[in-house]
Amino acid sequence: MNMDFDRKLAIPAEVKEMYPLSRPLADIVDRRRVAVKEIISGHSDKLLLVIGPCSADNEDSVIDYISRLRTVQEKVADKLFIVPRIYTNKPRTTGEGYKGMLHQPDPNGKPDLFKGIVAIREMHMRALAETGFSCADEMLYPENHKYLDDLLSYVAVGARSVEDQQHRLTASGLEVPAGMKNPTGGDIDIMMNAITAAQHSHTFVYRGWQAHSHGNPHAHAVLRGYVDKHGKSHPNYHYEDLIHLAEAYAQRDLQNPAVIVDTNHANSGKRYLEQIRIAKEVMMNRRYSDTVRSLVKGFMIESYIEDGAQPIGGGCYGKSITDPCLGWEKSERLIYDLAELM
Repeated sequence: MNMDFDRKLAIPAEVKEMYPLSRPLADIVDRRRVAVKEIISGHSDKLLLVIGPCSADNEDSVIDYISRLRTVQEKVADKLFIVPRIYTNKPRTTGEGYKGMLHQPDPNGKPDLFKGIVAIREMHMRALAETGFSCADEMLYPENHKYLDDLLSYVAVGARSVEDQQHRLTASGLEVPAGMKNPTGGDIDIMMNAITAAQHSHTFVYRGWQAHSHGNPHAHAVLRGYVDKHGKSHPNYHYEDLIHLAEAYAQRDLQNPAVIVDTNHANSGKRYLEQIRIAKEVMMNRRYSDTVRSLVKGFMIESYIEDGAQPIGGGCYGKSITDPCLGWEKSERLIYDLAELM
């Protein structure tokens, strides 16, 4: 093979032994997983809010941000359930650029995957211990999920991964709700096929084992907009899109029909301020239509301490080094507004 093998990495069981999760913290994770499942299944009327930085690039600023969310969560607990984003892997369309804390625990340093594995586990554990939040992460690499699987309450399968067989089969074995995004080209059938696969049982190879999954009944849709052949972004969060998705669900024998609306990416054309308008429009459509209300379970929102984005090494504390995010003051106001629109 035309590659060098630098060193063999510790397996997940070894890393978990080095950085174990205490029983009291594990109980928090379990309770929060149940709460998310109740929202996806419709047994709870609360709105799910998966919110946070595009990529978790600095532990201190991420924990600072999540600590602020804790205060807000207590004020809206009767209407909203917040799952912070701690996304530690960053998909790159061309393979170039910052690939997330797993690869580079120091965005200015060289890749170091073992340090990255430790860093992402410690960050998720710190968030849990200091704020009581178990968080969401993207399953960019299915084989790496075991390093964090005891800590998460929500998993996203991205637009570039949703067509991949290993992602679909691994999602079918997760104990947490898995949001399956529509692909970048926008084909809803591809997303629905992914949900179907994730909700059924499979036998497949996973980390060198013959594995048998039992199906994930809480796998669901995430609408994030799409890009046409000319590179132009198009939204898919409008009323007609949501009704179309409800019809697509009705044509399939799937459990727990649900969608989370991603307010950034192609839905906003990466114009991060549009997230406010998009979320409020969807909330008004939930008020207008019982079908939309029963289908739309929440939002994904890209949010950080400071508005916008900066280059790596830009030096602004709490500002994204990947996609631009909504700053804290606007995010806080939006969360309160969403609670009032319930």
